[in-house]
Amino acid sequence: MADLQGEVLDWLSIPSISAGARDEEALRHAAAWAIQRVRRAGGTAEMVDTPGGAPLVVGELRSAKKNAPTVMIYGHYDVQDPGDPELWDSPPFEPTIRDGRIYARGATDDKGNFLPLLHVACELGKAGKLPVHIRVLIEGAEETGSDDVGEWVRQDARGADAVIVFDSGMVDADRPALTLATRGMVFAHVEVRTGTQTAHSGMYGGAALNAFHALHRALAAVLPGADGKLPEPLRAGVQPPSPAEIESWKTLPTGEEELAGVGARPSDPTATAEFYVRTTAEPSVDVHRVSGGQARTIVVPVAEADLSVRIVGGQRSEEIARNLEQLLRDALPDGAELVFSAERAEPSAFDPEHPVLQAAQRALEKATGVAPALVRTGGTLPVLAAFAERGIPAIVSGFSLPDDALHAPNESYRLVALEQGAAAAKALYEELGALK
Repeated sequence: MADLQGEVLDWLSIPSISAGARDEEALRHAAAWAIQRVRRAGGTAEMVDTPGGAPLVVGELRSAKKNAPTVMIYGHYDVQDPGDPELWDSPPFEPTIRDGRIYARGATDDKGNFLPLLHVACELGKAGKLPVHIRVLIEGAEETGSDDVGEWVRQDARGADAVIVFDSGMVDADRPALTLATRGMVFAHVEVRTGTQTAHSGMYGGAALNAFHALHRALAAVLPGADGKLPEPLRAGVQPPSPAEIESWKTLPTGEEELAGVGARPSDPTATAEFYVRTTAEPSVDVHRVSGGQARTIVVPVAEADLSVRIVGGQRSEEIARNLEQLLRDALPDGAELVFSAERAEPSAFDPEHPVLQAAQRALEKATGVAPALVRTGGTLPVLAAFAERGIPAIVSGFSLPDDALHAPNESYRLVALEQGAAAAKALYEELGALK
């Protein structure tokens, strides 16, 4: 454990910021640090340059077993800008241990969370006791939303029998979680035009078509109904969660607790009871911005909006983007013109009955003494979609907790979480090694 702590403190001291006050030199330094760790363990590793600038770390540690399964471990070495240093109790890149926690930027996201996977693989590799072949994949652009690593996964000729991702959290301090699905997204920008210039609302209001009125009509056509569900064209392809997942959700905090925790109010009377279905297993629409008018008496000729559709397993972003555009166009009044553009990311879903996921459940229970909750996340992780497209089952877990202050001042990671991560890594390698 002492060696692992020392490694974490060393890696965290590198200010590998990608989002905000980007530090190109530190990004390459953090990548080189991981490469040297693999090489010192007898493995091979190199930097792979990417269009986005931050290099990938691609490496390998071989098992002595010729027919061992190949397991990829994925994480990211880049971190968020720490922001105002005055808000930190200790400098963000001078890792400090206080009250059983390591305080530093990147402590929980993702250096501290990921490193036990690499540390245990290297230690087993040096001892000649690796039960699986390990492929190492660490990126430096996760915080900027780049898909460089996803493109690498899609083009990678070798693949793997499984991938382990420690970049998420636990249900609570005792119970681990296994994430089985993530939502994808269609992020759309729309512009509605109803005239060539502004018109006086006193002279022309009621007769001239107002762009805001037309835009609001269009947006109303894509919002959820009284039952909380989206129009059917935006639900195309939805695959319902498995019975095992639904049963596992009963042990999670209630929807009331989850919404209250972020100061939010339920969208309708059944939203809290259906919280986990709504936020992880069903598509959703949110309008983020509406603009174009002025605080004066005019008929607005141009209005804009940004909105997103979170999509789930079984759906494809291309189809949903097409359906979204059509719903908006069909709802516009005559005389209104629509300009539509969208960025897309795919969802991911992994079968909890797959042998790899079954092995993961055994390993996490062995490591922690508690069976993992089977959960989904409503967020979007593009690299998981790339693994799903390749047919590589992903074990997505981790040991973060909400009070780790991810992305906030005084980000931290529990020392016990390092121990949990190391125990889980060892158990996962053993369980996966037994599959062949």
